[in-house]
Amino acid sequence: MTTEHTERSRRPVRRVVIAGGGTAGWMTAACLSNTLGKGLDIMLVESDEIGTVGVGEATIPTLLTFNSVAGINEQEFMAETQAVFKLGIKFEGWRDVGQDYIHSFGTTGQDHWTAGFQHFWLKGRDRGLARTYGEYCLELRAAEENKFAHLPRNGLNYAFHLDASLYAKYLRKLSEGHGVKRIEGKIAEVIRHPDGDIAALKLGDGSVLEGDLFIDCTGMRGLLIGDALGVEMEDWSQWLPCDRAIALQTRSVAPPIPYVRAIAHPFGWQWQIPLQHRVGNGMVFSSKHVGDDEALSTLLGNIQGEVLTRPRVIPFKPCQRESVWERNCVAIGLSSGFLEPLESTSIHLIQRGIIRLLQCFPNNGVRQVDIDEYNAQTRYEMEHIRDFIILHYKVTNRDDSDFWNQVRTMDIPASLKHRIDMFRESGRVFRIPNELFAENSWIQVMLGQGITPEQHHHVADLMDDRELGGFLEEIRTRVERTVAQLPPHADYVANYCAHRDATARPVPAAA
Repeated sequence: MTTEHTERSRRPVRRVVIAGGGTAGWMTAACLSNTLGKGLDIMLVESDEIGTVGVGEATIPTLLTFNSVAGINEQEFMAETQAVFKLGIKFEGWRDVGQDYIHSFGTTGQDHWTAGFQHFWLKGRDRGLARTYGEYCLELRAAEENKFAHLPRNGLNYAFHLDASLYAKYLRKLSEGHGVKRIEGKIAEVIRHPDGDIAALKLGDGSVLEGDLFIDCTGMRGLLIGDALGVEMEDWSQWLPCDRAIALQTRSVAPPIPYVRAIAHPFGWQWQIPLQHRVGNGMVFSSKHVGDDEALSTLLGNIQGEVLTRPRVIPFKPCQRESVWERNCVAIGLSSGFLEPLESTSIHLIQRGIIRLLQCFPNNGVRQVDIDEYNAQTRYEMEHIRDFIILHYKVTNRDDSDFWNQVRTMDIPASLKHRIDMFRESGRVFRIPNELFAENSWIQVMLGQGITPEQHHHVADLMDDRELGGFLEEIRTRVERTVAQLPPHADYVANYCAHRDATARPVPAAA
């Protein structure tokens, strides 16, 4: 390490340059400017000529935390992005053709300190006392009934379906209000110090943007972290064979539902994400099992409403950057890695990268200890989410195509195999600290995909039929009573956050 590098690493970070806009760039700008903006000079460079992927339109409940940190008003944000509420994801045909289930937010039933609710449900099912597992989850039942309302004490867990391009525009407006400087231009060269750190970005017009810390939000291109600093991607396609997506938008023909539809096909899966003014549609597929034309034809044959946009083919590779913070550059968004949007984690991973950066922010200079901790936490989180997505493919009864036969019989990471084996043999799920997906998520998906635990915790055997039946029925009745009082989702959206353009209001539930 040179004397110059040592001195520079101890200087306070005051100039932050964000390379790239889109969802990742403007989420970063909005959060940094709202929290640390008074002590920073923040610049964001982007080009109107460079498009963004912009298909990350479904979110998970952690976005509420980000919106709070960024100082975002929910009603204004939802109206500006023509958003609706989300309570979960409906997986259609994943367990087998014609078999569906919902992975919802929130919790199911009521746990005991010795064992989760699933053990009491399993015992109740064996005794003929239990209904389906989902009937004990408020969010799942509300999703099935297409209902929603804010409840006291955050009684209904939710997220959003939003227009990603409108979200970026909304965040840009907030960021510029907090002093972020937007610079139009293409990055022509990444200028580095002799010791290897990034010194500045040279734009196509010859101007130079110097900085202390650089945030790479250039998408899959990874112009800074990859091209300039040479950090490679780790390929995960041996477990996740889908490598292409086709995206398009259609006009709404029905009230927006409060969940994503993830529809399995012989070579991948299709998404449907309703907004106030339109529906986001797409097909994620393996190019080794189907061509673009057939994938598009299948997608067009399984949508409703007028097609509003030209279909876009998006190639990708499921991967993780070997390090997402290298020297004085932090990669956020697609430049840090990519996992297909099966569980709506794309915007969450952007958010986590930003929050983690705030927690490790190098106020007094870039230190290796912060870099190492940031990278370790990021890798752990990505591997956990990777395993959860692989679970949907591995645990299936589908044998109707080469694609499903491949994923059903493939080897999987040891970390995932342990989770599956433990649930299958004992019904137990243990959450590791700071994991994204909690016990209820693992239980809902493993049950939904077809795993039936071989046994349950002994504590459930200590309840007689009357006690166990009463326990289960009291929970189910409470859920149904609450769902019955909720208004239709589309009506609630229309009253709470309808876009000011009357032509873009959601289709009412009565229509």
